[in-house]
Amino acid sequence: MAEQKFPTEVIDLPSEGKLYPKESPLSSGKIEIKYMTAKEEDILTSANLIKKGLAIDALLKSLIVDKKIDLDDMILGDKNAVMVAARILAYGPEYSCDVTNPNTGETVTHTFNLADCPFRKLPKDITENKFKVTLPISKKELEYKILTGKEEKLIEQELKSQQKLGSQVTPELTTRLRHVITSVNGDSSDMAVNGFVQTMLARDSLHFRTEIQKIQCDIELKQSVEIGGEVVEVEIPLTTEFFWPAT
Repeated sequence: MAEQKFPTEVIDLPSEGKLYPKESPLSSGKIEIKYMTAKEEDILTSANLIKKGLAIDALLKSLIVDKKIDLDDMILGDKNAVMVAARILAYGPEYSCDVTNPNTGETVTHTFNLADCPFRKLPKDITENKFKVTLPISKKELEYKILTGKEEKLIEQELKSQQKLGSQVTPELTTRLRHVITSVNGDSSDMAVNGFVQTMLARDSLHFRTEIQKIQCDIELKQSVEIGGEVVEVEIPLTTEFFWPAT
């Protein structure tokens, strides 16, 4: 039996493909996904996948047309953009959920238009996943990168291992810094990076994390909403209604 063809769309990635190796299909800055079918809705309603927190990843893997693309190779911002595009293709751009005015605590139900979410792109002079910053206090020069899904999972596994050992303090910040920083003053050895992270001054750490935020490419899940006569900017909450809209 011939394989059934489904309609597809080619969508842009916030990174524009700049952060991937030239040989990666993601380096084109675009990705082709198919429209969701009842098969994918089965994935979304799988109690087993939901319980393990794997439903969204399984869904996106099913929707990506080029099976040579490994979801774990994608940076989080690009993955978020694919997730939003998949939702729009499946159920439309309208997304209703409760939002709260951060100033008054008043809550209303608001319908967002997901198609109005812009991309936060990389600086124009960036051509690869390699960034530099000179720290204000220690004056050390760091090279660093934006993490892929695979590296995010490694961090998660390390932190879980620390928790199993009964550690009173979960080293979330230093663990993340170890994976993000690739060299210190040109020294890329694990000893140099790990040693520096453990003694990094708090003001340098704050400056570094601010710099990372500046270059993070993603889809902007924030919009202005009028609540109680006041216009406020709110994060679009990704509730169960996002992929499981009320019927």
